[in-house]
Amino acid sequence: MNWHLLALFILTETLLCLTPGPAVLLVLSQALARGPRASLWSSLGILAGNTLYFGLSASSIGALLVASYDLFFTVKWLGAAYLVWLGIGAFRGKSPAFSLQADNKARRGAFALLRHGFIVQAANPKALLFFTALLPQFIDPARPVALQVAVLGLCSVAIEFCVLALYGVLAGQASRIATRPHFANLTNRLSGGALVAAGCSVALMRRD
Repeated sequence: MNWHLLALFILTETLLCLTPGPAVLLVLSQALARGPRASLWSSLGILAGNTLYFGLSASSIGALLVASYDLFFTVKWLGAAYLVWLGIGAFRGKSPAFSLQADNKARRGAFALLRHGFIVQAANPKALLFFTALLPQFIDPARPVALQVAVLGLCSVAIEFCVLALYGVLAGQASRIATRPHFANLTNRLSGGALVAAGCSVALMRRD
């Protein structure tokens, strides 16, 4: 393993994970509405989605998906439509994953929280495009490629888990005020607007 490339990857991955996106919004919403423990299950779902995309990007399947216009077009528009749909639901306070409502304290199963996280992350094809473009930059062709991909994948999952857990813990501190009408309405509108913007960004995304 090239330790210089690994250090650069860890730095790059950390900075990118700290940047808010749909995954971070989901974790924040769950932590505010139900506490840090609920957001942890959402984080695991997000990491499962990332692992899927990481595996695809490390294989010929990812390259085929990105190279094929029809496949890329289909995944892109499905993901964009889903994010916009989530945004509209959150803006109206009707989204089970993102909205802060008075009844959001109700217990939800861990599997449902995990599923929401996976779907939200899988609906963002930017992850696949990102990993497909990023991974080759940190792989030394003179060393075992499979081992390097495995190490980078583990580092990526560990870094994102720590970042999402930090977001969840910090947001959980404000969970007591999350169901106040003014706070909830403002948060729903901000989350909804951000998700719609993310969906539009995905729709405008190009392979090059």
